[in-house]
Amino acid sequence: MKNFERILIKLAIIQFIFLLLAQAIILYTPLTPYITRMIEYEGVDKSDTTKTIETLLNNH
Repeated sequence: MKNFERILIKLAIIQFIFLLLAQAIILYTPLTPYITRMIEYEGVDKSDTTKTIETLLNNH
């Protein structure tokens, strides 16, 4: 049983290391737009300019 617990602990540590590595890659590399879809969800993917309508009139 101790051998099985050792294997589980080693697997948990390896999993945690890979988690930290993946987070570092996503947060601190220029590859982020290519490996995450969050930019598409936020709507900042497209650089289209939108027309703005002025709603407040300057009455002097």
